[in-house]
Amino acid sequence: MFIKIRRDTLIILILAFMLIVSGRLMSYMSYASSTETDQGVPISGIIIKGNDIVPTETIKGILANEGFRTGSYIQGDTLVTSKRKIPLEGAINNAKIAVTYSTIPGTQVYPIVAADIKIDRTTGIVTVNVVEDFSAAAGVK
Repeated sequence: MFIKIRRDTLIILILAFMLIVSGRLMSYMSYASSTETDQGVPISGIIIKGNDIVPTETIKGILANEGFRTGSYIQGDTLVTSKRKIPLEGAINNAKIAVTYSTIPGTQVYPIVAADIKIDRTTGIVTVNVVEDFSAAAGVK
């Protein structure tokens, strides 16, 4: 029933397992602790709050079109994308306007009345607070 393993083989297997686990842990910790690249702070994620009608993917797509996507980074007061450099405040204002023009999929209804965008300059996380008008979406079928 039981598999017979010699004691020295078991010790070697346990040591190999511990080396693999500790190596993975060290590589994860070194990656997680490095928030800054050579260029600046990379855009690491988007958090969207307050949306009930418009899908999250739609808002993330609009933000990606405005420059807040993977591969972009913040260098001082500038958002650097693969195609251009934009002042960070201008990029935030453009993104606020673009998010308010997002529609419910399959309709021409604009339920988002206002958007507030904040960027954590140390972690690169973009937080979007959305205010939706439910009366605009009431007549949609």
